[in-house]
Amino acid sequence: MMITINLRDFYYWYVTDVLVEVSDEVAEELMIDKRYEKTHERRMKRNKSISLDVESDLDKVSVSNNFANPETYIFKMEQQCRLCRALNSLPRIQGRRIELHYLLGKSIAEISVADGTGERNVRKSISRGLSSMKIFLKNFQEKGTEIACK
Repeated sequence: MMITINLRDFYYWYVTDVLVEVSDEVAEELMIDKRYEKTHERRMKRNKSISLDVESDLDKVSVSNNFANPETYIFKMEQQCRLCRALNSLPRIQGRRIELHYLLGKSIAEISVADGTGERNVRKSISRGLSSMKIFLKNFQEKGTEIACK
């Protein structure tokens, strides 16, 4: 059996509707690929949707190795070091949950199952941990103290 699909729905470079007939197997593979891309986009958005920068109201943190100049590279490395120090200042469970959720992309449900606790407790733990990290970073910024990275 053949199914008619619109290539514009699957490939961004099609700007007009292009209808083609494909087999059921090809249509199913295209749908699986489209679902995978949507899941990947959600995961990327979720993992970048928190900002620990005290001065910024932006809700995105992006880590990139393509820097315009050496000063930017050094600034990003120092910022990453401060975030690691703030993460390490947390109690072990909070730090592990934040790491699992934001760095490894695990869902709240997955973390709660692994820890044997409720999702509400995991959310509270992550929220409190992020608040503690913000306070940690703010204190160092206000004091003008540099966090030594090794």
